[in-house]
Amino acid sequence: MGASPAKASQWSGKLHPRRDEVEAAQVLLAGALTAHNFDEAICFAVRLALEEALVNAFRHGNRDDPTKHALVDWSITDDEVTIQVTDQGSGFDPGSVPDPTAEENLEIPSGRGIMLMRAYMTEVEHLAPGNMVRLVYRRKQS
Repeated sequence: MGASPAKASQWSGKLHPRRDEVEAAQVLLAGALTAHNFDEAICFAVRLALEEALVNAFRHGNRDDPTKHALVDWSITDDEVTIQVTDQGSGFDPGSVPDPTAEENLEIPSGRGIMLMRAYMTEVEHLAPGNMVRLVYRRKQS
């Protein structure tokens, strides 16, 4: 008996660095995750990863310029969540971000967002030129 294809929930939007816009997108994401039977812990993890990606986009990519935005796209099936966040910056090399867990970097606040995204998501990929991050969460098969 073959599995039927999962119906995907998709969303695309342009977000500005305003708390109300970010929260509205997170609420939409949480609703879509719940509709695909992702549990509360996964909803928390994916929402946090999206928030960290947006903070990085606004703060680092767009250099806190309130006139710039980030594009957000997501697709959710019963098995997988894929989120892309693109900022208007020139990009960066993720390999240049110091490891925040290294002894010499413990007092430095940067790099923790990328670390959190990597901890919670199955895949985190920065796409050239470095102004787009793709976050993927795959449900573990039992």
